[in-house]
Amino acid sequence: MTSGTARQGATGLTGQGLAPSGNVHWNFVAPELIQEAIRRGEGQLADMGPFCAVTSPHTGRSPKDKFVVEEASSAADVDWGAVNQKITEAHFDTLQADVKAYLNGLSDLFVQDLYCGADAAYRLSCRYVTPNAWHASFVRNMFIRPAASDLAAFAPNFTILHAPEFQADPARHGTRTTTAIVLHIAKRTIVICGTRYAGELKKSMFTVMNYLLPKQGVLSMHCSANVGKGGDTALFFGLSGTGKTTLSADPERGLIGDDEHGWSKEGVFNFEGGCYAKVIHLSKENEPDIYATTQMFGTILENVELDENRKVKFESQKITENTRASYPLHYIGNHVPTGRGGHPKNVVFLTADAFGVLPPIAKLSREQAMYYFLSGYTAKVAGTERGVTEPQATFSACFGAVFLVWHPTKYAEMLGQLLDQHKDANVWLVNTGWSGGPYGVGARMKISYTRAMVRAALDGSLATAPVKVDPVFGLAVPQGIAGVPAEVLDARGTWKDAAAYDTQAKKLAEMFRENIKKFGTAVSDKILGAGPKA
Repeated sequence: MTSGTARQGATGLTGQGLAPSGNVHWNFVAPELIQEAIRRGEGQLADMGPFCAVTSPHTGRSPKDKFVVEEASSAADVDWGAVNQKITEAHFDTLQADVKAYLNGLSDLFVQDLYCGADAAYRLSCRYVTPNAWHASFVRNMFIRPAASDLAAFAPNFTILHAPEFQADPARHGTRTTTAIVLHIAKRTIVICGTRYAGELKKSMFTVMNYLLPKQGVLSMHCSANVGKGGDTALFFGLSGTGKTTLSADPERGLIGDDEHGWSKEGVFNFEGGCYAKVIHLSKENEPDIYATTQMFGTILENVELDENRKVKFESQKITENTRASYPLHYIGNHVPTGRGGHPKNVVFLTADAFGVLPPIAKLSREQAMYYFLSGYTAKVAGTERGVTEPQATFSACFGAVFLVWHPTKYAEMLGQLLDQHKDANVWLVNTGWSGGPYGVGARMKISYTRAMVRAALDGSLATAPVKVDPVFGLAVPQGIAGVPAEVLDARGTWKDAAAYDTQAKKLAEMFRENIKKFGTAVSDKILGAGPKA
């Protein structure tokens, strides 16, 4: 049986090798999906109407359970290792067959036909098949929704089979655990099982784009993007918790997208049609646009705690620190409907330095841009484990190593070529982390200061501003920014104990040097020389 607002002709799911015995719900819109999710007991509505789902025990991605099939067409391209773990075609075929048999036997399946890529020249047509209405609503939020008139002729060129309750068998399927996220590049298929965490549905397609786009001369990027009233595009790279979503959601600029983009010869384009924002400690005062989406019907809230009146307790980490909101891009009032922008005038690398030693903002040379792009640095705060008192440095190449398929230097080389072609693009390193001392001593940089710095960079105020070169990191630090106290711009001067700053800065500089060594001779002497000096 089929139902819904539209479906793929009479062929149904036979093109995906499925023969469901139950109901198949095709391309339901948000009200239908939320209604079904409530009816099926998949979650509950919070105050103001967002749907809340809990994905325990998985409340984040499972990177150690992510695999790429080793097959002839792509094996020589893939950077095999801990990120891209090998799995055989035989194991994949067995897993896929078992998952299909499982899906065929369910009472309900929800199908969503969606686009990945706002630029039609590089777009993928994706078919998601899932047993859960709320997961279908999630992907409908996150990807680009075709016009109703386009659905009758929709021809998927990538299929995602989602079976969150199906448990993989490591002995039978070649997996590590009962959870698996497996990509077969040649068959253009992803199988996801053993995890309810919705982020796997989105990030697995990002992995696909990270493989296919560089083959077409397009740099795939883990970044947000926005555009000014004058048409100037800006990119914001950064790992989770650095402010990528927050800083790109600027009411003075149009939001192109908050997470994944391509940079082609025509300009920048979003992969998605929605946003997936962290909402831990979210406040109406600091992030009004994102907060507003959490008060809207159609938004999916993941792993948040509700109070007795079903209001969201944004400060709560009871389920996880990684609380999330998924909402369509148009829930942000100043979004860019086309999902596209011109070539970037500014590229911003965000880091939350919990050591408290990097300058709050610095202008990078071309070689420094390459160095810090390959480094992909941020630092996590000290954990609650007894004896762990130091921040934990994180180096994630290209600010998204866990999603890369090619070797990181391929993406870095492409960025370098684009910066060479577009010499008017400025690159900035912005520290949204700690000032006046490390975590536990200093304080987190005020968001108002960071916004003022970024706006000054984007409006051109800092392009020719006087700078002071940091003696440890060799970074050019602007000496005056409207709305930012002068003392904040001097990282060392904010510390009460200058000697303690020097010790901490040299420690972090050495971490950078040790990390860059892993790329060996693939990194030129010029780029190596752009790293920390002390």
